[in-house]
Amino acid sequence: MANKLQSDNPEQLIYENDLLKLTVLGGVRLEGLDRMRTTLKIELNNSVRPPVRHNLDLYNDTQLEKFIRKCAERLEIGTSIISASLSELTEILENYRLQKIKEQEETLKPKFRKLNLGEIEEAESFLKSNDLLTKTNELIGKSGVIGEEINRLLMYIIFTSRKREQLLHIVSLGSSGTGKTHLQEKVGELIPEEERVSITTLSENAFYYFGKQELKHKVILIEDLDGAENALYPLRELQTKKRIVKTIASKNNKGETKTKYLVVEGPVCVAGCTTKEHIYEDNANRSFLLYLDESQEQDEKIMQYQRQISSGEINFYEQKELQEFLQNTQRILKPITVRNPFANKLNLPQSVFKPRRTNNHYLQFIEAITFYYQFQRERQFDKETGEEYIETTLEDISNANMLLKEVLLRKSDELTGSCRNYLESLKTYLKAQKKKQFTALEIRRQLRLPKTTQWRYHKQLNDSCLIKTIVQKGKQTNRFELTNEKEYKELEAQIQTVLEDCLKDIERSTVPKRSKTKMERLTKTKTAS
Repeated sequence: MANKLQSDNPEQLIYENDLLKLTVLGGVRLEGLDRMRTTLKIELNNSVRPPVRHNLDLYNDTQLEKFIRKCAERLEIGTSIISASLSELTEILENYRLQKIKEQEETLKPKFRKLNLGEIEEAESFLKSNDLLTKTNELIGKSGVIGEEINRLLMYIIFTSRKREQLLHIVSLGSSGTGKTHLQEKVGELIPEEERVSITTLSENAFYYFGKQELKHKVILIEDLDGAENALYPLRELQTKKRIVKTIASKNNKGETKTKYLVVEGPVCVAGCTTKEHIYEDNANRSFLLYLDESQEQDEKIMQYQRQISSGEINFYEQKELQEFLQNTQRILKPITVRNPFANKLNLPQSVFKPRRTNNHYLQFIEAITFYYQFQRERQFDKETGEEYIETTLEDISNANMLLKEVLLRKSDELTGSCRNYLESLKTYLKAQKKKQFTALEIRRQLRLPKTTQWRYHKQLNDSCLIKTIVQKGKQTNRFELTNEKEYKELEAQIQTVLEDCLKDIERSTVPKRSKTKMERLTKTKTAS
């Protein structure tokens, strides 16, 4: 007797022997191994008799016996033949189901790529190179991330922190169409695929149904935080407590209701994009806030890149190679303890809001840079515990200061990011026009802003005493005037002074005065331009 299961179409499994043809319509469910519910179609080979169709559980003897008698009567064939055929089909379907479950489990397992010796040596050589951050930034740019020189490197280092116990998080802020999602996606592609999870939308309980270890030490990329509001609480718990637990009621095989615990462990590195800074304040407090460059210069860079794509000048194969190379450098980074011997001498500017969390972010970011430089740092061992560790250097602190200057400046600003961008654009316009006063309509037309948006900005600016209203007698239109054009520059100078003074104090007490790093020169050149 030739026994065979035709499974080319999983929705129509066909088993055929010398006498009968049995078709499982709709396939079999993989979950619930204690039952085998099927919809069967049984017909005689080479017969004009109509087939028998029925829905039953092959593990239910009562249903099975009734079905066998029904088939014997309709097809006019012995019950023993039908019984034997159904028994063979049941055994074949059991094996088929177990095989599919195993295949499904293998598919869900993360695919870890094993590097060959040449790839390891090439990645190690790069991580040992001088001016590592500068060279990394150049490769990020060549891989397809246009402009955003500071933001892209900042995001890359934060994603690198996923291998540590104290992970960092980032929220990208900017108006619609500025490329928040694109930047996050392109930098995310530089992280190995098995170590990142990209999510478009999230339901309220979505995080609780991941595997217990499925998210551990991974980067979670949320395309739009605006569509994930209901899932933000468990997300915050994963960020802070590195573990979430949910209890649900479920029934066992005996029909008894039992309490079941859903546990998902972290830590995780979370990145998300939004246009609404205040709505996600609780999440923003746990994260670095990255404000995208909305300048005309950045617009021109992106448009020029789009033109190059259209004209066929972009080598996408080379970009893919660079992405894979940076992924390989990430793969060879190994978890190791980082100690900062200068931590007690580092202070934040007093102007920073929420200094407790910001101070922790600042110290952890310095350690993340040291972690990235692990192939250039001497391995040391604790004399008491024997723990292996590497130490932060002055270069790490200097590079962190350069990258975090804008972040700390925004953390010290009482205005929202969008309102600050409006005010700085307003200052630029007034300076170019050599004006002191302006009307709301004039600025709306120049900056192409909706009226309600400008009202919201002016309310913030009035509350902060950064603009004043000039009432004109006999005229319905009021004029406005800035109260302090240099307030942002003064705040920036204050933060820069505090960071530089800390570094100089450490340098004086440890090593001779050193020359500026290439990263510092690059940043200052960009700022000046």
